Amino acid sequence: MEEYTKYEKARIIGARALQLAYGAPPLIKVPAGIINPLDLAEMEFDKDIIPITIIKETG
Repeated sequence: MEEYTKYEKARIIGARALQLAYGAPPLIKVPAGIINPLDLAEMEFDKDIIPITIIKETG
């Protein structure tokens, strides 16, 4: 898993939570009792399967 700053992590999880809230299919099997899109997005982030890429400028 790539190393992200706390701001990048927050942006990725927030964007994925918004997608889930608007009906995007989850990328993992949803555990019983999990209904909050933010919790689900955080689980997906921890498993490193969110299809969002961060491009960092060098130089």
